[in-house]
Amino acid sequence: MLFRSCGFNEIEPPAIEFYDVFASESGGIMQENMFKFFDQQGRILVLRPDITVPVARIAATKFKDAVYPLRFSYIGNVYRYNDYGGGKQNEFTQAGVEIFGVNTPESDAEVISIAIQALKTSGLESFQIDIGQVDFFNGLMEETGLSEDDISQIRLLIYRKDNVGLGEFLKRVDIRDDLKRLILDLPGFFGSSDVIEKARAYDLNEKSKAALDNISRIIVILDDYGYSQYISVDLGMIRELTYDTGIIFRGFTYGVGFPILTGSRYNRLAGEFGTDCPATGFTLGVNMVMMALQRQKIQAGKPATDTFVRYHREGRTAAFELCAVLRRQGLAVELDVSNMTVQEAARYAAAKNIGGVISILDDDNVEIHYIQSGDTARVKISELLKR
Repeated sequence: MLFRSCGFNEIEPPAIEFYDVFASESGGIMQENMFKFFDQQGRILVLRPDITVPVARIAATKFKDAVYPLRFSYIGNVYRYNDYGGGKQNEFTQAGVEIFGVNTPESDAEVISIAIQALKTSGLESFQIDIGQVDFFNGLMEETGLSEDDISQIRLLIYRKDNVGLGEFLKRVDIRDDLKRLILDLPGFFGSSDVIEKARAYDLNEKSKAALDNISRIIVILDDYGYSQYISVDLGMIRELTYDTGIIFRGFTYGVGFPILTGSRYNRLAGEFGTDCPATGFTLGVNMVMMALQRQKIQAGKPATDTFVRYHREGRTAAFELCAVLRRQGLAVELDVSNMTVQEAARYAAAKNIGGVISILDDDNVEIHYIQSGDTARVKISELLKR
């Protein structure tokens, strides 16, 4: 409902994809983590290990001539060997949104704002969204003049938070001392927006400066949303996925040692499927959120039934019509299909926290049984509908 209320259309990519969809280097998912098998023609198939990539494929092919921006939402299961997304499960559930066809801080901020709303809607209140920008790190690496292999090694050491290994590696390479200090101190560039000004004090190239400006603009927009209390800056954030091209962010909460959501801007991914198209989005780990709710002892909201309708034979047609009218008014109505007595229906409603039982006696007379008070009232169907 949240995603739909924000103008997103639900899409359901196939659970089985061609291996080639995820085989590119930018896919960021190691092939040994995928469930692979063959079809009758000998082609390699996989159970989808990710939903963002298939959504990008669909946007680039099925919607290449559509009016932008495209706004897609989804919820579905993904499959990976021993992934933390579900607590070392092989199958877990992701939900998220993607916006294709626009490259603005406003679109990034909206995606982050919806991620925050999704966590609040789930029942979580104590959580934090860390925001980084891949071009800040990329700009630093351009300044170093190091080879791609050396840059990959630095990226891996930072991702693993191996500060000792990073320090030893930096001693062996020939780069400016101030850059070495900045790279080594990257994990410490974390906190409020003041971190951005701290980073500006260094001699940065235009790419890194532009990345800081981008984060600043997004934070200002999120402040106008009223969500600044949930936001922190992490300039040392490094992700495994190589299709990221701009802002990156992760959500954390108490009781779970891994991110409960991740998101980014990825302007080149759709181009791998034939249509260049900027994009941004996030994915929420439903299993991780449920785990957090359980460990924080937060009762997850459950669908509620407003009333229970039972009927006598003489009132069956009227019962069906009444249920239809009440449902059109937005009420959740359960119809008795077990031929319960009034007493049985009352016990059933009490056990399921249903507020009342309506007994249809004939085509115009009903009895309302209020579960909490135990009172009973007899009214006409026309009078009930007026209420």
